[in-house]
Amino acid sequence: MLDPPVRELLRHTRGLVLWLTGAGISAESGIPTFRGKEGYWRVGSQNYQPEEMATMRAFREMPDEIWAWYLYRRSVCRSAQPNAAHRALARAEQRAGDDFLLVTQNVDGLHVRAGNTLDRTYQIHGNIDFMRCSRECLEAPVSVPDAIDVRWEKGRPLGERERELLRCPSCGAAGRPHVLWFDESYDEPNFRFQSSIEAARLASLVIVVGTTGGTSLPMHIGTIAAQRGVPMLVVNPEPNPFSELVRRTGKGAFLPGTAGELVPLLVNALLSGEG
Repeated sequence: MLDPPVRELLRHTRGLVLWLTGAGISAESGIPTFRGKEGYWRVGSQNYQPEEMATMRAFREMPDEIWAWYLYRRSVCRSAQPNAAHRALARAEQRAGDDFLLVTQNVDGLHVRAGNTLDRTYQIHGNIDFMRCSRECLEAPVSVPDAIDVRWEKGRPLGERERELLRCPSCGAAGRPHVLWFDESYDEPNFRFQSSIEAARLASLVIVVGTTGGTSLPMHIGTIAAQRGVPMLVVNPEPNPFSELVRRTGKGAFLPGTAGELVPLLVNALLSGEG
């Protein structure tokens, strides 16, 4: 159950509600973070960690191995299903329309599969189901070809057939996964950077779900909200930098718990205040 002050805040909220989600909301669908023991990738006799794999430098040096790792990750994401929190956010968008915006760090595509629209879902780290030209000749990412096997076992190498399928459909250059790598920066065309900042400047409420703020843009969104005095609700099993912002400003609340438990309650309370 939500505390009465939180329910009152939600019922009386008017204007844009900005939801910010991270890995915690997808963990309940069985998607690992790929930063632990399940994240490493073996190339020859060497094990590489995600921070080494998820870089443009690594892609330039061993593109086939990087693609094979991402196709394995894609396989894991595609086998997962949206959970109660994803479905609740899709329902929130359907009811709230332009007063709803979702900014997600997740590349698994579960929000879109649950029913959230791309117009109101900013995938600020990309989407593992898409690719783009490594020379950036395309105006927008394209789907990974259907002919690429969705079931990709860990350790399976890339073959000549896949290598050809993963070329840019426009210029024929090598395609690359549509994700933000550790040695790259946010931008507007691919990752909605400026749009996310503008949303933080317009939001009347920010709800942060399942992220520890380990990357710069989410924390920037939280900091803007705090500086504006906008209430922020933080859903996470443990305190994090966002809950510390709430503690310092006194605006909003930290809600310890899981996304699947709390997000449907928050959406219901928000929708009960419509009109």
